[in-house]
Amino acid sequence: MARLLQRVGRSGHGIGRIASGTIICTGPDDIAEACAITRRAAEASLEEIEIHYKPMDVLANQLVGLELDFGDIFMENARRIISRAYPFRDLTHQELEEVASQIEEHRLTRLYEGQLQRTRKARQYYYENLSMIPDEKRFKIYDIVGRKAIGTLDEAFVINFAKPGATFVAKGEIWEVTEIDEDEIKVVPIQRAGEIPTWSGEEIPVPFDVAQEVGQIRNQIGKLLEDSGTEAGDKVQGEQAATRFLTDTYPIDIEAASELVELVKRQIDDNLPVPDHSQIVIEADGTSAVINSCMGHKINDTLGRVITALLSAKFGSSVAMEIDPYRIELALPKRMLPEEIAHMISTLDPDHIEPILEMTLKNTTLLRWKMVHVARKFGALSRDIDYQRISMAKLLGVFDGTPMYREALREIYHDRLDLKKANQVLEKIGQGQISVITSGPSPIGASGRGGGWDVTSPEHADAAVIELLKFRIMSDRVILFCVNCKKWKSLREVGRVPEQPECPLCGSKMVAALKPWEEDEIKIVKKPEKSKNAEERRRTKRVFRNANLVLSYGKTAAIALASRGLGPETASRVVGKLQRDELEFYRDILKAEREYARTKRFWG
Repeated sequence: MARLLQRVGRSGHGIGRIASGTIICTGPDDIAEACAITRRAAEASLEEIEIHYKPMDVLANQLVGLELDFGDIFMENARRIISRAYPFRDLTHQELEEVASQIEEHRLTRLYEGQLQRTRKARQYYYENLSMIPDEKRFKIYDIVGRKAIGTLDEAFVINFAKPGATFVAKGEIWEVTEIDEDEIKVVPIQRAGEIPTWSGEEIPVPFDVAQEVGQIRNQIGKLLEDSGTEAGDKVQGEQAATRFLTDTYPIDIEAASELVELVKRQIDDNLPVPDHSQIVIEADGTSAVINSCMGHKINDTLGRVITALLSAKFGSSVAMEIDPYRIELALPKRMLPEEIAHMISTLDPDHIEPILEMTLKNTTLLRWKMVHVARKFGALSRDIDYQRISMAKLLGVFDGTPMYREALREIYHDRLDLKKANQVLEKIGQGQISVITSGPSPIGASGRGGGWDVTSPEHADAAVIELLKFRIMSDRVILFCVNCKKWKSLREVGRVPEQPECPLCGSKMVAALKPWEEDEIKIVKKPEKSKNAEERRRTKRVFRNANLVLSYGKTAAIALASRGLGPETASRVVGKLQRDELEFYRDILKAEREYARTKRFWG
């Protein structure tokens, strides 16, 4: 509302002039939202101003400014000066020391006997960071085949997605990244699928109260339409009554009012519930789901990230999310019933929101992008950083637990999320004040305006990869060989290996599980011990170690031994870890196989 007043206010600059403005809407959601905003602005009911509390990147910047002003300044004097500012009124000496130590690591200050001392790098840093508004770089896209520039990419896209081999769509064609320079992305045209390089930036968030009023408007229109009866004439009267309600209550023209009424009418005509201020409607269609929730950007973002975190942990796969003030759209790796999502939301404990977010934000593009800006303001990254030389994931790992990491999280909680209101929404769901129901795909659910997809990834390997690994191993073959009688062997698929292999000739459970290309080991084991050389005795010992592993762990050992690059020693470590579940077991096998693939070229 404040932004609307500020922008419309510009039109009335002049003696005797009255400020006036027109809001141009692009869809029904915009129309309802404009109604709520204009009513509140006319009544001077503005959104609450939320002040940043103890922004540590600002503190880092101002410490450098103080040392430039004074040359040397005692930490306690710096704290007294800074704490005069309202956001830092409660600044502690410990918080000041942590930030000072952080900027000392980046050579922006020198700490000596309780003093901040100016460094050579400090002046350059300070003049490059006079403003705390994040600088966003743009990269030119250069076609090395056609030798021409074809457009630009935002820095956020480059940070999170662009790397040699990555594909994207621009100017109606698909391009593959070949090289990333300081300010240019070199590409070649290709003929296969790619990602569309969109980055929505940070929208002006729609407040909770505005989104709730949009829900109330939908509710009132729905009531007027439902009370109109079933006759054609009655329905027309219902539409007219709903349109009149809008034009009488809000400064809206007939065309805009009719479009909003038409959307709600189509919802009711399909016998589908209308999502409103007190009713969340969940609809799913295959691997897509929409949570219709009139809660505003911040609450939907908060709830959406918690839900995607729980779903990605459930599936072991990434879950993509797109939010707007009135819905949370999900792209799921597997089909899911809307009732399952409804149950998850209805039983979600408000106290679990913050710890879930803390665990999962590190796997999102949002935190990586925010971390880059904060690290720049701390002097940890230069403005012209080469993104090919750093890993964003490793960067987060290095900065984890530092004031920079905590500041990045604080800014996300302040700018993008609202934990307090999200808790209140969940409490109202628990108390029955807000209902959670399900529906089929609906006109309202499909009319979202979107804000750019974000992806939450699970902590561990993708479940689809694990499933493929398991299928491959179970389809591979092993030779079961009895090292007791040395007479029985059997070639079979791993999936057909008994839970506890046993020799059918002598009844011994000392059965080795060998890979098909290890059949020569059987010949060596069968040789008389006295005729074996040192190498053959070593190989015999390895087969017996294999059999002992199968004796102890049965089929589980056979699965590990059938994996690529896993001998008895590595397989013993994998099966001996007593994994919590089957997924953990196959994750360890996958990790061991990857390590083997990475190091095998160095083996003698």
